[in-house]
Amino acid sequence: MKLEPTPRIGDWYRNTTGETFEIVARDDDDETLELQYYDGTVEELDAESWDYIHPEPIEPPEDWSGSMDLPREDSQRPEMWSETEDWMRQLERMDGLRG
Repeated sequence: MKLEPTPRIGDWYRNTTGETFEIVARDDDDETLELQYYDGTVEELDAESWDYIHPEPIEPPEDWSGSMDLPREDSQRPEMWSETEDWMRQLERMDGLRG
């Protein structure tokens, strides 16, 4: 599969409509690429479609939360960790009661 620019897993691009995406998988046997757009949408492209979208290499976004479908404030909330720790402690106590 000869694609220009040569896509590698982990590389980020912008297409002609301004959408940004990351290469998340490549299948040389099927000659396809799997893209994940910043909003989390996943798409599979063949070599002809790759050439059609005229991808432009870009730097990865600083805010990675878009593809994770998390609001920015949720990805940085320290209380998320304390809630998880409390939940884990409760499970450990329950496990101790059974043993």
